[in-house]
Amino acid sequence: MEKVKRLDATEKALELIALLQEKFGDVMFYQAGGCCEGTQPQCFEKGGFYLRYGDVCIGTVSGFEFWVDKDLFEYWKHAHFTLDVTDGIGAGGFSLETPFGKTFKVNYRLFTEEEAANLMDIKRNE
Repeated sequence: MEKVKRLDATEKALELIALLQEKFGDVMFYQAGGCCEGTQPQCFEKGGFYLRYGDVCIGTVSGFEFWVDKDLFEYWKHAHFTLDVTDGIGAGGFSLETPFGKTFKVNYRLFTEEEAANLMDIKRNE
């Protein structure tokens, strides 16, 4: 049985990621648990954000890692993330898509019991 992914992306998100990759090269995503950016996913040049010990990589989008704050992961570990895009500038404005008038966002849904029993492994920053 194929493992269930924790992360997917919409076509709009994939198109924006391709644009950002063309401009900045390899990127990474990080979703924190609060402060300036709220819980909005942030896109940085790869290595442009320093992970904390125990932060969790829940998967990749277009080959780029999507990291989640370790505390936020504990709260959302039972949910599937779908990376999407909305027009406008979100809280903080630190993410690479901000100058394009776009903001990444995540839509969540809870895993079914069957999905939860067969999830892909995570990777922790250690």
